[in-house]
Amino acid sequence: MGRRSIFKGGCKTRQVVDQRIPYPSDSSPNDLNRVFADDRAPGQPRGDQRWSTFLRNHAKAILACDFFVAVTATFRMLYVFVAIEHGTRRLAHVNVTANPSADWTLQQLRAVIGDEGGLQYLIHDRDRIFAKHLDASIGALGMEVLRSPVASPKANSICERVIGTIRRECLDWMIPLSEAHLRSILKSWVEHYNRGRPHSMLGPGVPDPPRGAAVVPKSESRYRLAAGALVLAKSVLGGLHHEYSITTVSASA
Repeated sequence: MGRRSIFKGGCKTRQVVDQRIPYPSDSSPNDLNRVFADDRAPGQPRGDQRWSTFLRNHAKAILACDFFVAVTATFRMLYVFVAIEHGTRRLAHVNVTANPSADWTLQQLRAVIGDEGGLQYLIHDRDRIFAKHLDASIGALGMEVLRSPVASPKANSICERVIGTIRRECLDWMIPLSEAHLRSILKSWVEHYNRGRPHSMLGPGVPDPPRGAAVVPKSESRYRLAAGALVLAKSVLGGLHHEYSITTVSASA
């Protein structure tokens, strides 16, 4: 069957030349792509890159951000801005405001981009708060803005997942009394998330491991600590979470 490919508006679409095979007039290019075979020879790569492949290949250069809502004990609605690094899973920035705006969001992103090096891409959704002048300002800082498709939270899944983690492990158990109280809660939890909470994707490890950890002698048994080793427990948010570490008697003295 004869057919040809045309380019219109930057997207490749299929135009059927041979009208001997009928098809619905309202068929989209994606529908036609499912029907017709690909032009590439067997064994050759697609020539483009899937979204999941792009995220995996450029994880160390991607920063993702989003907002979520928190409600105080007096039923006041606050907005929490979250920015996370894909490569390290480190929460790069978290802040709270009662009146989010494009200018306020741009200020938060500038603080992150100014502190971090090597970031090339910023992922966010199509909310109105991410205005055109915000994207232009981020582009002037040397980052490319990638807007996720409409109603596609999986396109920004890592940021969506960490928001769910914040809710399940922190805000579902603590009710903030005010904006300042919520900011204090999140500050403590973010420090725990970055330095004390293991992540299976990291080995397991932590996004921002502590420096200068004590050298602990290896134990001969799997069930007993080596001589002179101690387990330290650190309470987080009044006992909501605990961080455990191993040190030596001399280091803890």
